[in-house]
Amino acid sequence: MLRLYRAPWSTNVERVALALAHKGIAVESVVIEYTDRSPVVAVSGQGLVPVIDDHGRVVSDSHAILRYLEQRWPDPPLFPAEPARRAELDVFLDWFDRVWKGPPNEIEAELAKASPDRPRIAALSAVMNSRLDLFEQLLDGRDHLFGRDFSAADCVAFPFLKYARARAAEDTEAFHVVLDEHQSLAGRPRVAAWIERVDARPRA
Repeated sequence: MLRLYRAPWSTNVERVALALAHKGIAVESVVIEYTDRSPVVAVSGQGLVPVIDDHGRVVSDSHAILRYLEQRWPDPPLFPAEPARRAELDVFLDWFDRVWKGPPNEIEAELAKASPDRPRIAALSAVMNSRLDLFEQLLDGRDHLFGRDFSAADCVAFPFLKYARARAAEDTEAFHVVLDEHQSLAGRPRVAAWIERVDARPRA
């Protein structure tokens, strides 16, 4: 059975958990504590989750895992078969991690300073909310970010955008607090409906 190394509240783990459930892949979970990453270090040589171990084939990084799952278990798909559409989705995935995640990471870093730059935080917060408008437009006339069907785009974006709706009281991760406090669903009904739709899906 495929083994998944995970940690509580991890957004990157949730990406993989959504993909595994979508494909109907059974997993054995190994839950690590943030204070003791030795189990995942032992299997992958680094301390970040998620990591999967597929009978000795070890893959780390959520994007790499999604692509591995698609190659190993192609149905039901998470990536389009058409090369042009696949390239568009690859561009989106790269944009999300390299560009979209910039402002919330910068806000978290700013808040960790002894004297946070409040005007800078406000400007970064405005960028985060303006990007929610892009998602509102992406969802015009379709149920998921890249069309009618659930895809890797939904796996990648949902664990972060869901904080625009709510955050569990026991989830006190600083980055998640930023996502909660600097995103709003006001005037974005399609994003709100999409969050509810994806949140109803199973996870591994």
